[in-house]
Amino acid sequence: MQMRIESRQLGDVAVLVPEVFEDERGFFMETFRADQFKELGLPWEYVQDNHSRSQKGVIRGLHFQYDPPMGKLMRVTYGAAYLMAVDIRKGSPTFGKWFGIQVSAQNKKQVWAPAGFARGLCVLSDFAEVQYKCTGIYNNKGESGVRWDDPQIGISWPVRDPVISEKDRNAQTLAQWLASPESDKLRYGTGA
Repeated sequence: MQMRIESRQLGDVAVLVPEVFEDERGFFMETFRADQFKELGLPWEYVQDNHSRSQKGVIRGLHFQYDPPMGKLMRVTYGAAYLMAVDIRKGSPTFGKWFGIQVSAQNKKQVWAPAGFARGLCVLSDFAEVQYKCTGIYNNKGESGVRWDDPQIGISWPVRDPVISEKDRNAQTLAQWLASPESDKLRYGTGA
């Protein structure tokens, strides 16, 4: 079975498509294989798996971790969601740019967004479950976020009247992140 990169966005964000075997009984696919990820130039060592479930119209994000820097491999295992990545790496040629794609349990795509990208999601179906493989252990003292509706970024979210947590509603702007000393931990070209 072979995983392939369908496209690369913002230089380092990858959209992955697994080989799927389907018949009248259902389907089988490999969602991760270290040897194939290594061959594709993607991280193959993950230290934490996360799983979230949200209702239609929920926007989560834009979240990131700078200590330790955390990359995420994201996939939707139930329903459909718009997965989002925003480059927040100081000095990056794509700083402040965003990429979003509809991912579903049906299309089986995955999105790799390395450390230095803030990530978010918007649920498009009645419910969606999203699973993440993470390259860093969660540290609540080294995590942060950027406002989901920051006009400097200008994301076109595919929902009206989103459901937003208090934490996400009060997140900093991209300009505030850039001015913080922590932003030096996610510099472009540092391998973060």
